[in-house]
Amino acid sequence: MSSTFGTLFKITTFGESHCRGVGVIVDGVPPGMALTESDVQTQLDRRRPGQNSLTTPRDEADQVSIQSGTEFEKTLGTPISMFVANKDQRPKDYGEMADIPRPSHADYTYMKKYGIKASSGGGRSSARETIGRVAAGSVAEKFLKEKYGIEIVAWVSSAGDVEAGPIDINTITRKAVDASPVRCPDEETAELMVKEIEAVRDASDSTGGTVSCVCRGVPPGWGEPVFDKLEAMLAHAMLSIPATKGFEIGSGFAGTALKGSEHNDPFIQKGDRLGTLTNHSGGVQGGISNGEPITFKLAFKPPATIGQAQKTAGFDGSNVTLEAKGRHDPCVVPRAVPIVEAMAALVLADAALQQEARATTAV
Repeated sequence: MSSTFGTLFKITTFGESHCRGVGVIVDGVPPGMALTESDVQTQLDRRRPGQNSLTTPRDEADQVSIQSGTEFEKTLGTPISMFVANKDQRPKDYGEMADIPRPSHADYTYMKKYGIKASSGGGRSSARETIGRVAAGSVAEKFLKEKYGIEIVAWVSSAGDVEAGPIDINTITRKAVDASPVRCPDEETAELMVKEIEAVRDASDSTGGTVSCVCRGVPPGWGEPVFDKLEAMLAHAMLSIPATKGFEIGSGFAGTALKGSEHNDPFIQKGDRLGTLTNHSGGVQGGISNGEPITFKLAFKPPATIGQAQKTAGFDGSNVTLEAKGRHDPCVVPRAVPIVEAMAALVLADAALQQEARATTAV
């Protein structure tokens, strides 16, 4: 199983949903950067369960502890280990599901691949694994902000069939995103999204949605063609997030309906560099950043575990009715926002170090 992501800025996550804790080891963080738990905790607080009535009621504070890689609140350039304890585990909620693979969950596929699976909470396939990603992403984001001035903001652009209107990617802030419990900066649409999620929650059901993201201030020249193009690495990172089912960058699928004359991004002078008049490319051309904002959208399916009784089959093939217990989100997109930001930061931090290495070795 691959639990490691990245080339030079590299992370390895560990832990399961109902073990003693989860965390991450981050390698490649430059030395001398100020770093404390408070730098990481903000994003973990945005990701944690039990924030409001739209999320799982699992009660976890998700307090992070930095165990290595820093001294006197400065990074040493050595691997950074961060740990978050699981305090509200309830493995007994999953007792009667031990012999029944939950529909559209990872129980069956993990069993077929490894011959064994975690008995509760999905194990490594649980979204609880993303705590390590968010912790590591916070470190990557701090590096990107301090050295390059890069800003990363994600928001909920749809929940169920409720879709937000256009958002100004040049001015959107996390404060505006967090003004609503559903994390949609369009106030009118956010209210409709809340009602949509409340309705499926009350029906013991679930719904999907999309998260959009903008990365501002990325310099031109990042990305490693041909197989590690910047958009390819972003897609790799985003589609590794639990419950994801689709990724598009720039104009995405809608761009297929345009003519080349409509879709092309003409170059213009912007201060001391070339820029583009439009941004259908989403900030990436030829797999390399072009200096424009990087924009992409990610699709999340409805959470697989629901409270309704479902007719399915056990591992032995017998017909059964599954009435799942446990605590689950009726819609994952509000809590997915900081996870998307974290994975974007990890990709960009790795791209930054690769470009720096190229510059220092050039002759």
